[in-house]
Amino acid sequence: MRATPGHRTDIVVILLAGRDGLREAGCLSYIVGASTTDDDVIWVTEVWESAAHHAASLQLPETRAAIGRPMPMLTGEFTGQETDVLGGLGL
Repeated sequence: MRATPGHRTDIVVILLAGRDGLREAGCLSYIVGASTTDDDVIWVTEVWESAAHHAASLQLPETRAAIGRPMPMLTGEFTGQETDVLGGLGL
């Protein structure tokens, strides 16, 4: 996602504060990162037990608040990619 100039740190703080309860909702991994080549880009990588768990998490009041708070500081430019986890380390 792309932050409006000067707001990336503010958004990262909000995203990291919103992680409480994710594990109980079925989130196996939630990683927030910052681009090293673009001062306005934030990457969020999530792994969920299932698509249904992720969809249900989006209905939780705390998730909705965590999504809504940074919206005025975002440009609206989002990219995404869904994958099937086949293996690796850390899950």
